[in-house]
Amino acid sequence: MTNKYESPLSSRYASEYMLNLFSSDTRYQTWRKLWVSLAKAEMTLGLPITKEQVSELSSHITDIDYEVVAKKEKEVRHDVMAHIYAFGKAAPSAAGIIHLGATSCYVTDNADLVIYRDALLYVKQELLKVIANLYDFADKYKKTPTLGYTHYQPAQLVSVGKRATLWMQDFLCDTQEIDEVIGCIKFLGCRGTTGTEASFMELFEGDTAKIDEMNKMIAQDFGFEKCFSVCGQTYPRKLDSRILNCLSSVAQSCYRMANDIRLLQHDRQVEEPFEKNQIGSSAMAYKRNPMRSERICSLSRYLMADSMNASMTASVQWLERTLDDSANRRISMPEGFLCADAIIRLAQNVTDGLRVNEKIVEKAVNDYLPFIATENLLMEAVKKGGDRQKVHEIIRQCSMKATEEMKNGEPLNLLKYLSEEKEFGLSEQEMYELLNPLDYIGRSEKQVEAFLEEVKPYIADIKRTTAEISV
Repeated sequence: MTNKYESPLSSRYASEYMLNLFSSDTRYQTWRKLWVSLAKAEMTLGLPITKEQVSELSSHITDIDYEVVAKKEKEVRHDVMAHIYAFGKAAPSAAGIIHLGATSCYVTDNADLVIYRDALLYVKQELLKVIANLYDFADKYKKTPTLGYTHYQPAQLVSVGKRATLWMQDFLCDTQEIDEVIGCIKFLGCRGTTGTEASFMELFEGDTAKIDEMNKMIAQDFGFEKCFSVCGQTYPRKLDSRILNCLSSVAQSCYRMANDIRLLQHDRQVEEPFEKNQIGSSAMAYKRNPMRSERICSLSRYLMADSMNASMTASVQWLERTLDDSANRRISMPEGFLCADAIIRLAQNVTDGLRVNEKIVEKAVNDYLPFIATENLLMEAVKKGGDRQKVHEIIRQCSMKATEEMKNGEPLNLLKYLSEEKEFGLSEQEMYELLNPLDYIGRSEKQVEAFLEEVKPYIADIKRTTAEISV
């Protein structure tokens, strides 16, 4: 514990991978790698930089003296200049060529692009684990009848597995959107204060081919094939908006699934994992609250709201550069990723141990199946010589009577009442024989099988692992 505020995303929810990726060490070591890459490219292209200087810079990537940085930043009020100063202290022979021709956004923006790309790749991989869990779940329960709902009112039967494919389809859409966004991430490169590369026109004496080659070399060092075609001082903040919107979409899908599970757990049809020593309530010892699904919903609301930060920032970028994006991005972008990571970890945990209480599911089906079967009963009655309109009216009246009794806590007597109507023409036993739940789930099983075939290539290399959460 600490006597200073610590984000719950760090202390309770996010994974070690994501916490390390957005750590100060990763960010500032990436800055140093960018300075090394710039110096190496400039040396290769003929600027007066020596191999010894590049080598010395390369040997001091990780030994960042944060005390020196903090002291210098307090003096100059500029984080990049403070880090340049500290890097120069560590590599004195190269101090004079660090950041040559660059502006601050060379390191800040390019480092962000590297981190965001890697974070999106991780988010996609973790989301595929959720899809893999649901794949197994949907396959197992693809023909298990369950009561379907519209408007949260009992409707026609579906299968437990078919319902899970609705969640999977949303997640699959999210992975495809992540791929699209990753495909749009290009490198900023070293473009100067207004994106015109004017400083490098001076350094390379107007040789534009060398400028292009320099940016290509640096981009390749960090795994990028292309730089943005045009830019101001920064990379387009529209990309941030696309990234957070993408993470918001993941949150929306997780929320939808978790909320469905919460509704179903209320009826004890489905339950999220509940551990042996877990406490459901400090007051009511018998309770099994769906706290993981509730946490998914809670964090998802935060992430959906957080996505608004990037869209507002993208809309107010003045001309070639303004700095009102910086403080907001330091918070909204990392926390968006950490929150998405936390939500997905919870979704993995829930889907890995999701329990179906089949007897309760079966009871709910049987309780409503006579109502659901009324269209089939009507057709059977007509086959036996009944008048369709009169049979329909009999069903309507008997249904209203049975419903009213159910509201008073009495059992469902619909089939009994129908059998007592001579014009209906079916005995209670004949009607019971028409109440096989599997006859009322439509094409659920085949739809699940077809969808799982569509999903299979996406999860072919995904290993099933037990998802652990911290609290």
